Amino acid sequence: MLEIKDLYVSIYGTEVLKGINLTIPDGETHILFGPNGSGKTSLLMTLMGYPQYKITQGEIKYNGVLLNPLAINERAALGIGVFFQRPPIIKGMKLKDVLTEIMKKSGVDINIEKGAEALKLNGLIGRDINSGFSGGEIKRSELMQLFAQNPHFVMLDEPESGVDLENMVMLGGKIRMLLGRGIKKEERKKSALIITHTGYVLDYVDADAGYTLLNGKIQCKHDAMLLFKHIQKHGFTECELCRET
Repeated sequence: MLEIKDLYVSIYGTEVLKGINLTIPDGETHILFGPNGSGKTSLLMTLMGYPQYKITQGEIKYNGVLLNPLAINERAALGIGVFFQRPPIIKGMKLKDVLTEIMKKSGVDINIEKGAEALKLNGLIGRDINSGFSGGEIKRSELMQLFAQNPHFVMLDEPESGVDLENMVMLGGKIRMLLGRGIKKEERKKSALIITHTGYVLDYVDADAGYTLLNGKIQCKHDAMLLFKHIQKHGFTECELCRET
């Protein structure tokens, strides 16, 4: 579904990604580990097409389509969605209204009130997006927007950050549902790339592969849970010795 070849990216003249090679097949979920400032979010923003992230070399293909020249809305229309770690407050735009517009574009027909109830967003869908929302409420709002979009390729930027245990249990279960991790692999329709710093999302999502990103370069590829346990024990410095890319 996604193929990244020799990708170099700069933002405001500073190189943040240095020769990224990554392939995510249909129906697979891959996990990207890395310390703060390693380039994880820069990779997601590049994949989504944010213009300040300049591709200086390499290419990104999604289902065979070259993404490099495409704008954000064009990538979203192809079926790419993103769960932001720190989405902005949008004054004057009600959550219910944006969910309605997303569903018009995606063709998804869900009951907004019932969906809000399932994600404990009752009373928030009539408010400005993220205005006065708690950390957990923002995460649940992001997830509900993904359900409304129903993208084929999902990117999640640290879904567990700033979330308490109760919210993490709910988020983890709903993310697993969104990605179809409870059905047979050959029947799954969605692929995903999940950024994590803590690894807690692995308690709910059984990923197919894991990577470490250090200083803008992928240093290791391994079984996601084994890689996470190695990082817990040795930290990210030890991963610099691994070159199984």
